Amino acid sequence: MAVQPAAGYAGDISPQLAWAWVQSGEAELVDVRTDAERAWVGFVPGAHALAWKQWPGMAMNPGFDSGVQALGAGGKKLVLLCRSGVRSIAAAQRATELGLQAYNILEGFEGDPDENAHRGLQGGWRYRGLPWQQS
Repeated sequence: MAVQPAAGYAGDISPQLAWAWVQSGEAELVDVRTDAERAWVGFVPGAHALAWKQWPGMAMNPGFDSGVQALGAGGKKLVLLCRSGVRSIAAAQRATELGLQAYNILEGFEGDPDENAHRGLQGGWRYRGLPWQQS
């Protein structure tokens, strides 16, 4: 489980490595999905909910910068989670621009869609058996 190099942020990591870092206390898990996604699809207990874009309309969250700076204060690693590992790249790049050590979690919470356009069957936080709940 190694960090994969990335452009504009600290790197890409597996869901398993992200969870190991969170459990050891060396990283904070930041869920950048919308409130609706976390409510309807599921969430990671203890993760910090800080949307990158807001539902509905997917407008940028004006509180993202201040929120992520507060979470990364003191130099702690930030591991960012979205649905599939795409929005979390943009969020990690922004966090890095703000001087933080930010990583993208590969596969996201649900993973990529399969041949039937179903998520959660070939990768992602849930698929890997890591902790999650639904409301």
